[in-house]
Amino acid sequence: MEKILVTSALTYANGPLHIGHVAGSYLNADIFVRYCKLKGKDVIYIGGTDDYGTPISIKAEEEGVEPRIIAERYNKSMKKDLDGLNIELDNFSGTSRPEHIKISQDFFTNLLEAGYVTKKALHQFYDEKHKRFLADRYVEGICPHCKSEGARGDQCDSCGKLIDSINLIDPKSKLSGEKPVIKETTHWYIDLPKFEKQLREWFQTKKYWKDNVLNFIMSWLNEGLIERAITRDLDWGIPIPLENTEGKVLYVWFDAPIGYISSTMEWAKKQGKPDLWKEYWLNPETKLIHFLGKDNIPFHTIIWPAMLSKQKDKYVLPYDVPANEFLNLEGQKMSTSKNWTVWVEDYMKYFDGEYLRYYLAANAPETKDSDFYWKDFQNKINNDLSNVLGNLANRTFVFAKKYFDGKIRRPEKHSKLSDKTLKESYKLVEFTDKSFNNYQVRKATKIVMDIARSGNKYFDETQPWNKIKTNKDTAEETLYVCTELLRMISIAFSPIIPKAMKELRKMMNLSEDFKWEDIKQIHENFEIGEVSPLFKKIEDAEIEKQLELLKATQIKEKEKMEHKPEITFEDFEKLEMRIVKILESENIPKSNKLLKLKVDIGGEERSVVAGISESYDPEELIGKKVAMLINLKPRKVMGVESQAMVLAAEDDGNFSVLVPHKNVKEGSEIS
Repeated sequence: MEKILVTSALTYANGPLHIGHVAGSYLNADIFVRYCKLKGKDVIYIGGTDDYGTPISIKAEEEGVEPRIIAERYNKSMKKDLDGLNIELDNFSGTSRPEHIKISQDFFTNLLEAGYVTKKALHQFYDEKHKRFLADRYVEGICPHCKSEGARGDQCDSCGKLIDSINLIDPKSKLSGEKPVIKETTHWYIDLPKFEKQLREWFQTKKYWKDNVLNFIMSWLNEGLIERAITRDLDWGIPIPLENTEGKVLYVWFDAPIGYISSTMEWAKKQGKPDLWKEYWLNPETKLIHFLGKDNIPFHTIIWPAMLSKQKDKYVLPYDVPANEFLNLEGQKMSTSKNWTVWVEDYMKYFDGEYLRYYLAANAPETKDSDFYWKDFQNKINNDLSNVLGNLANRTFVFAKKYFDGKIRRPEKHSKLSDKTLKESYKLVEFTDKSFNNYQVRKATKIVMDIARSGNKYFDETQPWNKIKTNKDTAEETLYVCTELLRMISIAFSPIIPKAMKELRKMMNLSEDFKWEDIKQIHENFEIGEVSPLFKKIEDAEIEKQLELLKATQIKEKEKMEHKPEITFEDFEKLEMRIVKILESENIPKSNKLLKLKVDIGGEERSVVAGISESYDPEELIGKKVAMLINLKPRKVMGVESQAMVLAAEDDGNFSVLVPHKNVKEGSEIS
């Protein structure tokens, strides 16, 4: 029997769960698993937290506690949030657990012995103030690829490309805020170029993968694979299994996906069958499906398959990686650092978890980024769930209780309209089946809701409130057809809103034990039980409260003023700031932010690159006298040498250059 192993991307255990996590990898995985179980398939759903990420170490240092405390805290927090959303994993583990350490070290050793790992001396950033090498996210700067600010030492969120921290422009240590120095250290690398041929051949078998995934992969391959460090200098992590390597741990991106295996091992032990995990991971018939956000595509489609393919045990490779795009919030990119998100634990204080499941399913970012808008959330719940599905159930069941004592018989013959309505709904169920099977949650949600819409349309057209006076059997036929549609919906919608569908089936006195194939098993008679509203409408005041809370978090964030490390007066004296006159100003091709300036600093002309084009047109700067730092070491930006730096004030991304309020001579020193 075919086995299906489903995973959700391991989440950094440095903070609580937010709706981006849910939309990116958890909800779509849970819906698919529930669908598979309805189809009678052998499926398990595995996940957990990424405990060794640098963000955990940074969070621990901020709080002055051990990283393990942070990891355990947020592992429990996330599991609680997932339970609140009725997302049911078969096992939710963490990469700092004993099961994970040994197998991760085995992965490293096997790759090393097979000749796919090399030891190299390299230069790495070092924080002199804190006397330590800086791993990935301990360094931030300007992306060397797209020139976006705030790029981390491992990846740029703006362009999605992986980064070697040493290539960051204007790097800063997250520990001290100062520019780190470069020192030599030693690390172990996985030789990815050796895998390119086999990966390209393997991808030829994956024509059924989503276009956004395949395009991402080919972009990576066509740029050329490079060796990737799989160790780093850090205290918190899995020690590499070699002698005289104190302080060297496995890089988080290397050990994190191995967490899927260790979590499955943990699950097997809980079943009392420690070797049961092998029936999934070492079985060539297993379909391994990774649900994740697009930022995790390269790790799961290139690096992870390469790692799996050279182990002593013959692990199954990913069958599919249906990655989602990003979920934005109120038209802006979500940012946990700026608190621009909706935390699940906060959401659950005000609304039913089913509502979030429905909204994110109906609005899933499957092929492009989508947005979470609070007003749209309200409209979807009120108009779809309450006014359409809830209304169909309520009007049908209340009418049945009032005129038929809740007992609805299947008619011996159907009218043409009844027959047409039922047949069209059965056809829609087939489309829903295909949509779930292809991870098209958004489409499946719409189709099932269309069945409910057809039920309301049919109810209105047959007018049972009139027919009850002249032809009771015809009125009963209407109720039967509508209840039969609701029975179908209760199965087809159960992967998306399971709790509500359980309540719906309870009202129809139907068993909680059902399979997908039961949809077409025509039900003879219904006996309606206690009737209550399926969904509660969301009031305007409730949404206004959420918008006010969101606004308040931003005001609070703005009030937080972050200060750079103190400097001495001697340090300040090293800065040479003068008033200069801008002689020329023009846009730099292929850049949305940069201007090329020619300035006069008092008889000497220099070229300057300034990231202010979104605030100024080039021509309005010509002739303006502004403040500049002129003894900054020159550097090339977008091929242009910048020999000074404009001084400007930033307010929400808008820049205002500093100008003297009196006309002073260019070259005048600022002191």
